[in-house]
Amino acid sequence: MKRILEIAIAACVALGAAPAFGAAAALVEGVQMPAWVERNVVGNVQRTPLAAGMELKAGDTLKTGAGARIYVKLAEGSLVQLGENASLQLQELQPQKDGIFKAALNMLEGAFRFTTEAVAKKRRREVTIAVRTVTAGIRGTDLWGRSTEERQIVCLIEGAIEVGAQGEQAVRMDQPLQFYQRDKGKTAPVGFVSAGQLKQWAAETAIEKGRGAARRGGAWKVTLASADSQAAALAVYDQLRVNGYAAEIRPEKAEKGTVYHVRIGGLPSKADAEALASQLRGKMGVTEPKVSM
Repeated sequence: MKRILEIAIAACVALGAAPAFGAAAALVEGVQMPAWVERNVVGNVQRTPLAAGMELKAGDTLKTGAGARIYVKLAEGSLVQLGENASLQLQELQPQKDGIFKAALNMLEGAFRFTTEAVAKKRRREVTIAVRTVTAGIRGTDLWGRSTEERQIVCLIEGAIEVGAQGEQAVRMDQPLQFYQRDKGKTAPVGFVSAGQLKQWAAETAIEKGRGAARRGGAWKVTLASADSQAAALAVYDQLRVNGYAAEIRPEKAEKGTVYHVRIGGLPSKADAEALASQLRGKMGVTEPKVSM
């Protein structure tokens, strides 16, 4: 029973009591699972499934699995999107230092998008995004990029950026659809992509409605298993968590004792809840998931 209580309390802290943006440098706005955060705690790296509303800290590394997406909202109003099989390290996050929001992000693998809301463009910020050996300085803009071992791409959607590889002169891009590319250690001249190509790229990081993604403030949930014993509930819970699904356990008093419900909440619509239920049915001990508010 002690472990169940610890799990329930931790779930409340992580999900139901997420801090306001004024107190957090970054929050998980949305997550299409499986996805994890790796955090160094007293010298040990802890791997935890990401949940909508979770606070993120400097030093965290975010990772996504197949078909996954993550939306991260920064305190100054920008949104960072990650596509599937991606890895992003939050090297620096300082919401207020001398009146300036400072952040350094390192895109280790996969596709990303960085978008600044119109209302936030006037706020003072110093944000850099490293795409392996390529670094882009952000000044209130919208850009997309991809990082692989052999190839790095940064595409400007709106605004202006300075981008360059280590040991090379940075170039300024200030026209929509310009893109910088480095292939196998060699930098190509800045070129342009078509609107159609950008649309395809943008889809790689976008969360689609009704596909089972959790969002901050979502009211729907999926009960994945209900068991009369702690051991049975924990067996399902542990499988889901290790595979990148932010499950929680909620004990409920019943006539003949206690029933332990394993569930995932934060789904923004019934369609999203049903999509997640369908995705997990028959896997990791989930047999007949139930959707509810």
